[in-house]
Amino acid sequence: MAFEDEPVHRQIYAKQILAKAGVARSDRLLAAFAKVPREEFIGPPPWVYKDFHNYREMASADPVVLYQDMLIGIDTARGVNNGMPSLHAAALHALGIREGETVAHLGAGTGYYSAIIAELVGPSGRVIAVEYDEALAEKARENLGRYANVQLIQGDGTEWPEEDADVVYANFALDHPPEAWIDNLAIYGRALFPLGVPAIENGRPTGFTRWAGFLMIDRRPSGFGAKFLQPVSFVWVEGQEPPPEGRHQRLADAFRSRRGFQVRSFRWQTPPGREEWYGEEDWGLSFEEV
Repeated sequence: MAFEDEPVHRQIYAKQILAKAGVARSDRLLAAFAKVPREEFIGPPPWVYKDFHNYREMASADPVVLYQDMLIGIDTARGVNNGMPSLHAAALHALGIREGETVAHLGAGTGYYSAIIAELVGPSGRVIAVEYDEALAEKARENLGRYANVQLIQGDGTEWPEEDADVVYANFALDHPPEAWIDNLAIYGRALFPLGVPAIENGRPTGFTRWAGFLMIDRRPSGFGAKFLQPVSFVWVEGQEPPPEGRHQRLADAFRSRRGFQVRSFRWQTPPGREEWYGEEDWGLSFEEV
């Protein structure tokens, strides 16, 4: 079905989302956002949306109201939402997903953005959608059932992909890049994830980030390029061991330096080089070009 054949409200939604994301022209991304019915991945009304720090119930049960650039609550007790469409549109545009590629979508939720990615890779491509939460994963499995090019896995997103992927797109924040994401990133592959520090209130983690940025890593024959796209706020990764002592403080200090925009390359499993924005023994983010 062509873009012009989709319902008018979804055509308008797609155009507005891409415009807000700063995407001047992307016919494939426009078609993908217009194609996928958002209501099928959110569940029946009443629906709630996130307004700053609070959830509010929508006054309408007409699915048309879902086609706005807003967070729609999925599991409000845990603060899990169907994410901001313009943020994901900008991220997917930056990733430049092509037909026939293999994409690992980690933190798939109920599958809405997995479905959009499935439209981008087409029938010849493959989407590995991984969701940690069992209940959300089951909903995603049902929602994505008609997509033959999607494999839904209930599991730990830091352990996937298990083989080479062209794109790794993670929708949860963490303080380091997992080995599976880098070791299994194909040559000319792209990884995009929220790197950051968890927010702490009254001495306990809130489940969200305090400092975080969308970090893009691209694999080249000679090494890894890297850059931050924008500041973000995401749910924090689940099921991980406590970090090494001092990591979060040092990473927060790096964000406070306000030099993240100068990051140009990613060091992996090699000794530290010259001046780095942030670094550990086995990885780091450098101001040097690849």
